[in-house]
Amino acid sequence: MGDTIYLTEERFLELQNELIELKTKGRKEVAQKIAEARSHGDLSENAEYDAAKHQQELLEMRIAKLEETLMKAQVIRPEELPNDKVYILSRVKVKNLKTNKIFEYTLVSPEEADFERGKISVTSPIGKSLMGKKVGDIVEFSAPAGKTQLEILEINR
Repeated sequence: MGDTIYLTEERFLELQNELIELKTKGRKEVAQKIAEARSHGDLSENAEYDAAKHQQELLEMRIAKLEETLMKAQVIRPEELPNDKVYILSRVKVKNLKTNKIFEYTLVSPEEADFERGKISVTSPIGKSLMGKKVGDIVEFSAPAGKTQLEILEINR
């Protein structure tokens, strides 16, 4: 079945709600589109029918992916994790030693990563370099612009 997927309770509930929505409303809408396209006659040259069937295929793939993710999911709560080192769900304040700019990241599972919101995956180059480190440690990782060094300033939950 594969590896455990660690999710926050918030993200787990979002995925559950999306799954329910797709299985009910989503399937109903696609079935209506297929029925409507079918009513137009000859299916061999019916682009509307083909598009509706393709949409159904994509919907079922998304449903299967959500079901698989939720089956593998383990909800983690930040308050249950120690604060001494960087772990998943840690909020880490770091200083780029080349530019002296300060950044704050939250380390999350790949399924929750959103760089625009400061959520980086524990499997990303930055995430991997930070995992298990303590305040004061300097980490190095390869970025498109070359090697980058970060100093860990703070670790929070």
